[in-house]
Amino acid sequence: MESAAAKISLVPIDGRQSETALAVARGTSRLLRSLGFATVSELPLPSGRRADLVALNERGEIWIVEIKSSVEDLRADHKWEDYRLHCDRLLFAFTQDLPCEIFPAETGLIVADAYGAHLQCEAPLHKLPAPTRKLMTVRFALAAAQRMSRLIDPQGHQEF
Repeated sequence: MESAAAKISLVPIDGRQSETALAVARGTSRLLRSLGFATVSELPLPSGRRADLVALNERGEIWIVEIKSSVEDLRADHKWEDYRLHCDRLLFAFTQDLPCEIFPAETGLIVADAYGAHLQCEAPLHKLPAPTRKLMTVRFALAAAQRMSRLIDPQGHQEF
C-alpha cells in the first residue's frame, strides 16, 4: 500500500512541462548537486515569473537554469532575460539534440538527459545586490521547507 507521502510530488508539475523537460530537469539537478548546489524547481520569482530550476550553494551563490526542450521552445521564450535580475549566473539546460549555437552567448549551457548532465559552457557572473540575494535566499528556503512539510504532514499543509 502506497503511503500518502509517496503520492506527493516534490516537483510541482502543472502539465506545462514535457517529458523531455522533466528529464532535463532531473539530469541538471544531479549535476548541480555534484557541484555543491541544492535545487528548487518551479520557484516563483519576485517579478511574478517562475524559474524552472533555482540553485543555491553554501557561499550563497544563486543560479537560475531555464530548461528548453526544443528550438521552438527557445524561440517562443522572451522572458528569460528577466531571470538575470534574480541570479548570479543564468544558464540554459537542453538535450544533446539541440545545437549550442542557438542559445544566447551571455548565458551558460548545460547538456542533460534524465540521468545526468555536463556543463558545456560556464555562465558569466553577474553578482546580485545584497537585498535581492536575501530575498531570493528566503524564497528558496520557504519553498524548500513548504515542500518538505507537505511530505511530513500532507493534510496539514497550507501555502504561505
